[in-house]
Amino acid sequence: MGIEPGLMLTGMLVIGFLCQWLAWRVKLPAIVFLLLAGLLLGPVSGLLHPDKLLGPLLFPMVSLAVALILFEGSLTLRFHELPGIGSAVRGLVSYGALLALLLLAAAAHVVAGTAWPIALLFGALTCVTGPTVIAPMLRTLRPNARIANTLRWEGIVIDPLGALFAVLIYEAVVSRQEGHTLGVFVATVGCGVLVGALAALLLGLLLRRQLIPEYLQNYGTLAVVLLAFTGSNAVAHESGLLTVTIMGIALGNMRGVHIDDILDFKEHLTTLLVSLLFVLLAARLPWPLPGHLLWEGLAIFLFAQFVVRPLTVLVSSLGSALDWRERALIGWVAPRGIVAASVSALFALRLQALGVAGAEVLVPLVFILIIGTVVLQSATARPLALWLKVAEPEPRGVLIFGADTVARGIGKALHEAGFRVVLADDDHDGIRRARMEGLNTFFGNPASPHAERHLDLAGIGRLLAMSTHRERNTLASVHYRQEFGREKVYRLRVLAPEESTERAALADKLLAPALFEDTMTHARFAELLARGWRIKSTRLSATFDWPHFIEQYGSDSVLLFGVEERGTLRVASAKRELEPRPGWVVIVLVPPVEMHPAREDSVA
Repeated sequence: MGIEPGLMLTGMLVIGFLCQWLAWRVKLPAIVFLLLAGLLLGPVSGLLHPDKLLGPLLFPMVSLAVALILFEGSLTLRFHELPGIGSAVRGLVSYGALLALLLLAAAAHVVAGTAWPIALLFGALTCVTGPTVIAPMLRTLRPNARIANTLRWEGIVIDPLGALFAVLIYEAVVSRQEGHTLGVFVATVGCGVLVGALAALLLGLLLRRQLIPEYLQNYGTLAVVLLAFTGSNAVAHESGLLTVTIMGIALGNMRGVHIDDILDFKEHLTTLLVSLLFVLLAARLPWPLPGHLLWEGLAIFLFAQFVVRPLTVLVSSLGSALDWRERALIGWVAPRGIVAASVSALFALRLQALGVAGAEVLVPLVFILIIGTVVLQSATARPLALWLKVAEPEPRGVLIFGADTVARGIGKALHEAGFRVVLADDDHDGIRRARMEGLNTFFGNPASPHAERHLDLAGIGRLLAMSTHRERNTLASVHYRQEFGREKVYRLRVLAPEESTERAALADKLLAPALFEDTMTHARFAELLARGWRIKSTRLSATFDWPHFIEQYGSDSVLLFGVEERGTLRVASAKRELEPRPGWVVIVLVPPVEMHPAREDSVA
């Protein structure tokens, strides 16, 4: 007896959620678990038959989902960021990507015997990485900052560019198959570029002039994107994917258009679509694979891992500041992700409908490469980084949520004590001041999806939530407990205990331990700094220990942090009273000199 369609769709949603949750827990790309779930539901168990379940709706559903995925990915390409990404990244996303495309195409042609049009399409789809697979891998890999920045920026930039490569080659293949002339191909590309640019201009104008109310902006954007996609396809066959890619790039680079909320909405929608789409697509794979396709796919994966990636990194990084150890690790890490899986499946559906020879091998080859790169690299990248001595040691750095006077003062003291510090906030003025003081910054909410892609957590292992917003401090604390561990997350009180009524209080299980002494709040800390108190760092010794420090600077001094001789940071909190020892560096909030005129401030 077959499973009722409504129950099957609900089950796919639940399975997709569980795969995403499992990926979050083990810090691996979700795509691996989604594809494996689809294989188990489809070819292995026979429970899911996407073609029977959706019938004629399968192709339109996949098409619209891929269109939204491409639009969301292309929104993240910001031209103003390209000049500062470094020569190695510029090489990897330009001539390095082209070299990888040609080598992978040659492998598909020689090993799997695919015709050159399908081989080139395979190369275009699989020459890219992406932030959705790189970000979770970097969290477990923990390489040094140069490697992390190179891999992260490569994934961000090449994701939309790779999609553009693939769409252009796809347009050429379809035009050739349908017997179109070069003029028809140029017209199709021109239509995609023109409609995409016009749709972006129209939507940008509506958003800039606030002609769409805020609560309808996400809905309106979704409608315009899908209208541009389907309308462009109606005008010029198969031009819709290029349209949404151009539209995303254009809209993402418009001045005066705030798209952060739209991008967050698209990311949430993409997570849902990807979870459903990959289970469906994997379930359509035949099993066992016909002929020698499994072995051919594994051979191509090994060629991509051991030849293509190292060679492209070597060529792309010539003249860069990367040393051979850093190049070796970058040459090992190149997991494939969402663009390769989703777009390949859509192309395969369309090309098979057109009768293009060899189109049926495109998806199996791509999926084998995705699973192979993610699984192998996730298991081996960290040991390789340790062996090459390019891995960060146990993360000692501190992420501070907040950028006002208090947060900047704490950040500067920790930075001077030798810790990597990143201040994150959406207060533009505070972030600007922090940059002027030489601190690393991130403009935005550290618990946002945008931060998951762009916030560099290399070497960071602790959160201090010190903003003036109590609820946002709590949200950040809950978010980073899973990242750093419950014992590495703290908050600075916004309200004193006696000011927090039972009605306004938050549940204890949501609250991180409070920083510093029981009576210390953000307002009190800021007031003390305004009255001349300052944050002082001093190394204790046998002749100048903690009692001597208190005697000299006053018993009202507030101990903030202690740094042990081996460099371990100890945080003073309401639940953990520190007992500084000789050899420690203590970071203390001390009163102004006039409160203790006899003291000597020369001790360092």
